[in-house]
Amino acid sequence: MTHPIITDLENRYTAKRYDASKRVPQAELDVIYEAMRLSASSINSQPWKFIVIESDAAKQRMHDTFANKFQFNQPHMKSASHIILFAHNPHYTRDDYAKVVDKGIEDGRTKPEEREQAFGGFAFAEINTDETGNTATWTKSQTYLALGNTLHVLARLGIDSTTMEGVDSELIGENFKDELDGYVCEVALAIGYHHADEDYNAALPKSRLSAEAVMTVI
Repeated sequence: MTHPIITDLENRYTAKRYDASKRVPQAELDVIYEAMRLSASSINSQPWKFIVIESDAAKQRMHDTFANKFQFNQPHMKSASHIILFAHNPHYTRDDYAKVVDKGIEDGRTKPEEREQAFGGFAFAEINTDETGNTATWTKSQTYLALGNTLHVLARLGIDSTTMEGVDSELIGENFKDELDGYVCEVALAIGYHHADEDYNAALPKSRLSAEAVMTVI
């Protein structure tokens, strides 16, 4: 099949080593950040924070979160151009959704007099809230929608990436407590440009199950 979208996805892979001398240009970072902001989420909840780690000082803080485990991902913290923490709100409330509703009014999607009706969508959050008020399973799922969107945008821009569930959420919570402000990070994304000599994964062929194995059209 020949199509630009398929070419993007054929070329995308998980980088294993980065070239520390290369940085993503600001103009392309601007595109990436806006694409992240525009990501889809259930009921337009947007229950996320994206913490971008760019400075050497912030990279050192992130590097330190690998003190106890997942050290195989630690080299990316200083060699990748940027690290993005994808954090979710573990206690998404009606007040959080009110910000979405009111922004919809500001943007002209919702009439001011229909504000209360607009909260009907919050039922989807309520059915995913446990008896303690925890919504983490649901809000984390929304965050992965943003992550998937970001991966395709990066592929289109020719920027390499590494999705990392191998992160220490507890230490990230401690080291980035102020930035997270109660949100939880359980997945991060390294972005940049792979090392031409050391990234063994770059030369390996793409491998996926067949369409017949994963898709049923009825």
